[in-house]
Amino acid sequence: MARLSGLQKEVIALYRECIRSAYKKPKENRNHWVNYVHSEFAKYRKLPKKEFATVEHLLRVGHRRFEMYSSDTIRDVH
Repeated sequence: MARLSGLQKEVIALYRECIRSAYKKPKENRNHWVNYVHSEFAKYRKLPKKEFATVEHLLRVGHRRFEMYSSDTIRDVH
């Protein structure tokens, strides 16, 4: 398997963090959260690895959303 770049490792780390956070949400809403995380990351699955600026931008947006959604006050996503 090819070595992963630093950006690829960051994306994977953010994804794993988001999934872990989804499992901290109320049991009845977990599937909504997991599906939301899957769909958000899947939107950009075909993005070329060479588009560094776009990937960096999406990582910043992803981290901000993660911080916002990981709050205990937000219980569900639709």
